[in-house]
This record gives sequence, C-alpha cells and structure tokens, in this order.
Amino acid sequence: MPPGGRRARRGGRVAVTALGGGHGLSASLQALRHVTDDLTAVVTVADDGGSSGRLREEFGVLPPGDLRMALSALCDDSGWGHLWRDVLQHRFAGDGPLAGHPLGNLLIVALWQLLEDPSDGLRMVGELLGAQGRVLPMSDDPLRIEADVVDPADGTRSLVVGQGHVATTTHRVETVRLVPERPRANPEAVAAVLDADWVVLGPGSWFTSVCPHLLVPDLAEALQSTAARRCVTLNLEAGGTETVGYRCEQMLEVLGDLAPQLTLDAVVVDPSAVDDLPALRATAARFGAGLHVREVCEVVDGRTTARHSPLRLAAAYADVFAGRPADARRN
Repeated sequence: MPPGGRRARRGGRVAVTALGGGHGLSASLQALRHVTDDLTAVVTVADDGGSSGRLREEFGVLPPGDLRMALSALCDDSGWGHLWRDVLQHRFAGDGPLAGHPLGNLLIVALWQLLEDPSDGLRMVGELLGAQGRVLPMSDDPLRIEADVVDPADGTRSLVVGQGHVATTTHRVETVRLVPERPRANPEAVAAVLDADWVVLGPGSWFTSVCPHLLVPDLAEALQSTAARRCVTLNLEAGGTETVGYRCEQMLEVLGDLAPQLTLDAVVVDPSAVDDLPALRATAARFGAGLHVREVCEVVDGRTTARHSPLRLAAAYADVFAGRPADARRN
C-alpha cells in the first residue's frame, strides 16, 4: 500500500468518508456524490425515538432510521434508484401497528435478521438502490446518548437522557456521553476512516450526530491518527436547538475537547452562520485548518432557507479537495 496505508486510486479518484447522522449527513452525502464516486457514510446508532426507537426496543437491533436516510441519499440517479428511494422513505399512515414506520426501516431490520450482520444487510439495500457509495454503522451495538445541561435562566444543572431529548433541549449542553461508555466500533467504519483521502464531519445535530463519533474509542483514535485530511462542515444555524448559546468557534472547540489530538485541514461555513469571523478563523487555525466561507444554503424563490444546497455544498467540497485557497474576505 502507499504511505499512510491507503490503497491506490484509479483515475485520481478521491476517497471520502463522511460521518454524521440524520438530515445533516444526508445533506453532505447528496453533495459529496457530485464530487466523488468513492464514498462511505459512517452513521450514528443512538436514535431512540419514533420508528427507530420502537424497532430497537422490540427487536434489540440498531436504530435503522439514520442508516436508511443515508442510503436514500446515495440512491442511483435513475428511475429505478428514485423509485426504490421513495419506497424506502414511504411511511405508513393510520392508527395500526405499522403506523409511523417507514418501509425502509422494516426492510433493513428484516435483512439484519436474515443475514445476522448489520453491514451485510445495509450492503444489500444499497445494491437494491444502486447506491453510489456504501453505508456503515459507527458501532454494531445500539447506543444511547445522555447529556449534562444547564438552564440558561437560572444555572440549574440537570441530566437529559435519549437522543430525541438531547436534540430538542433548550438548555445549554455542557457534556455528552454514550451508554455504554466505551462502545465497540464497527471495524469497517474504522478502516474507512483510515483508508480515506478526506474525512468529512458535519453538518448535523452537533451533540447527537457529529460528536458521538468521537466518543467511540477506536473510531476517535482513527480520526486522530488517519493520514486522511479532515474537513468540518458547520451548521447553517450555529446557536439553534441542541447548540443553544454556542457560536461557530465554540462548536469546533467541543470537538477538540472530545479529541485533544484532532487536527483539521478545512472548515466550511456559510457566512450567515458566523457572528465573529476573526474568532472563527483563529479557532480554525489552532486546529491547523483553513476557513472556507461559502454560500452553501439552498435558495428557493429568491429566498435563502435553513437547508444546505447539494450543488453549492458540492462546489465548496470540490474547492477544498482540490486545495484551492481558503476564503480571505472580511476581517
């Protein structure tokens, strides 16, 4: 193998491993598929609400929802791929026992029971979709998230348990943990981080989709030791729900607190999310990263939205991966 243990690429392809969960990871995958065809998604497995929560409670399986969303984001850009994406995403209505379940969640759980290996089951769904990449769980064990939070009104501290509750808290999150505390990493996920040319963290719910990867010891070690370059994509709303009271530079500092040896090569941020550009640039520089300020939000009818545009974000990633200079505008 070449230096760093990475396999040789054919045709100059860039191998990218994207980490996260939910809508944030879906956004980065939809963008990255425009930049590379060598793409791996590593997905959090701590969801305990909705359909995923019901299925993990009943069958003791990984929560399939975020994995389903990642697979759907990678579907083949054809009539076949779009049809099966829509089948996976179809959610049953009504009041019966299937109400609220996306069909894709049921399909994934069925394959897990038949094949007994989570990665094999996800690979089969990917083949059905003609997925332009692969999807892996960060751990083969279902996990739970808990956080210590502080009420900004009176400083009262409390414990919040469960991904859904942490993701919707209006209190400031101070620390976040996984239960069990030192879970096993999926070996293929670790290998994907070590074998990548670029690793992308974010966007997404910071404490429940991005940070959990740094709480899995073997995965955190891989993220800190990999020869790959590392890019963090910040959210469009730095101080939204779950990160109430946080500025962009503080969200980077959270990652450093969890993984002290973590270095970065690039930070991508939309200008609308930045309150203090010099502070963010200085914090990025402490991680070794250049700051790429790019308009990456989606525009509908002339108005910006709180969603990432796949094409704009893809253009930002293309600049980063090509080594184009970081943004130098505005001090």
